Amino acid sequence: LTVRAEGSTSGYSRDLFPHWITQSGACDTRETVLKRDGSNVVTNSSCAATSGSWYSEYDGATWTAASDVDIDHMVPLAEAWTSGASGWSTAQRQTFANDLSQPQLIAVTDNVNQSKSDRDPAEWMPPRAGYHCMYARMWVDVKHHYNLSVDSAEKAKLQSVLNGC
Repeated sequence: LTVRAEGSTSGYSRDLFPHWITQSGACDTRETVLKRDGSNVVTNSSCAATSGSWYSEYDGATWTAASDVDIDHMVPLAEAWTSGASGWSTAQRQTFANDLSQPQLIAVTDNVNQSKSDRDPAEWMPPRAGYHCMYARMWVDVKHHYNLSVDSAEKAKLQSVLNGC
């Protein structure tokens, strides 16, 4: 990973990362991840999850209402923007925001995801310490795949976590 100072959020907007696009039939990215990450997920004709359960790796909680679950962008959109995505095309940002092949999207407890906000590992780690190694590996995978930079504090935290794995 390339280490460099974090860029500016100037010009950033979530709208520059078209997300929750149609993946298949009536299913958008959010619904696809809910089905992938859940257990016994039942959907209606518009692909909305009507029942199932979701285990949040971040905090160890299990939910039975899809409304209690957020789909986290492992590397938040604003973090991607300040790490290199500001120079991407809209199509590249859309791919990043809807990527089902990298460990970029994960179903987690909604308020835990909201507490994470746009912070990197130097500023936030999942409350469940047993998930820190996996979280750090996933973060590095996504940053590497998309050629996004890390700042020095982020690198130091990732190295510290990974050295303990």
